[in-house]
Amino acid sequence: MVNRLKSVLTEKLDNLKREARLKGEEKIILDILPPANGFGRKIVTEGNKNLINFASNSYLGLSNDQRLIKAEHEAALKFGVGPGAVRFISGTQQPHLLLEKKIAAFFNREAAMIYNSAYAANCGIIAPLVDENTILISDELNHNSIISAIRLAGVSRARKSIYSHCNMKELEKCIKEASENAKRAIIITDGIFSMRGDYAPLNIIAELADRYGAKFEQGIITIVDDSHGIGAIGNTGRGVVEVCRADGIDIITGTLGKAFGVDGGFVVTDKLIVEYLRETSPFYIYSNPIAAGTASASLKALEILESDEGLELLAALREKSEYFRKGIEKIGLKTIEGSHPIVPVVIGDPLKAKRMAIELYGKGILVIALTFPVVPKGQDTIRVQISASHTRKDLDYALESFKEVS
Repeated sequence: MVNRLKSVLTEKLDNLKREARLKGEEKIILDILPPANGFGRKIVTEGNKNLINFASNSYLGLSNDQRLIKAEHEAALKFGVGPGAVRFISGTQQPHLLLEKKIAAFFNREAAMIYNSAYAANCGIIAPLVDENTILISDELNHNSIISAIRLAGVSRARKSIYSHCNMKELEKCIKEASENAKRAIIITDGIFSMRGDYAPLNIIAELADRYGAKFEQGIITIVDDSHGIGAIGNTGRGVVEVCRADGIDIITGTLGKAFGVDGGFVVTDKLIVEYLRETSPFYIYSNPIAAGTASASLKALEILESDEGLELLAALREKSEYFRKGIEKIGLKTIEGSHPIVPVVIGDPLKAKRMAIELYGKGILVIALTFPVVPKGQDTIRVQISASHTRKDLDYALESFKEVS
């Protein structure tokens, strides 16, 4: 029976290749080289290709920090390399609780809970918060994890509204329409939109929720996935909520696997909501948590971020992101205005974007070409991600390489 399916799958893969949408074989990293000759760390891929990595989410450059490695090692010696069970059975270890307490305090919220990824966090919280009286309102460019979460929750077409990207007039219209036939509304958005580097106006979203909340018997819940914002923007690294001064957002989801340089995801909100999710969220209940070592490394990353050193890393990241963005514009290439370390170089043609990424790879620059459906048609992009660990020589070499292949 599998043989009958193979021809269908082969045809689908061939179509992806013709449309320049095939991701192809994954690049295998064999080693990471220390900084040398003015360059920062380089990764080594198969064929001993040394590359400056501009495709990493490790915005603060902490993934190779010896203090995080030491914290992980010491916790692993004490607790082992894995919990061996889900949280409610015997998988809750002291570092998990310490991390949850630290995350809650970082955001000045009552409680937090950890998931084994931010993807799992998003998929894990929507279904328990949705019922037949709920309408879910979502930005059209939300991350795939949010789209999957809505599908997994079984939200019908009639019980969801999609508004144009960051269009607050459309969002307000969606809220008004929802108030006519729903007891509860949930507004969900990315904080930073990972393909573009722009951010949602969370202050306006929170204000709209506050203004129209009384029209719903059970109110309006606001949720933001700020995986790319936390630890990357804001004067103290608290993400888009800090940038927009949007204290009214009810639930924040995020990741430990980007700016913090580790692994795992989390939710931070009110104590009662966390208590409810621990009892009802399937991605939490039925999946093992991150290892105690991972949790301990995350604690160390948070400690660094909250220190003077963390403020210096954030300032350096802002300066380097601005420098690179201006350099791309000087070359004559198009980008999207913003201040985030994601710098999208908009090419507008899938084949050209793929070709440029390949040529940049040949020059020792690792970037990824993003094409439809990851980005809308006609917005084919090479996404560049800046890290605080990049040196000026890294940035200048990358800019010169872009100039040569464009």
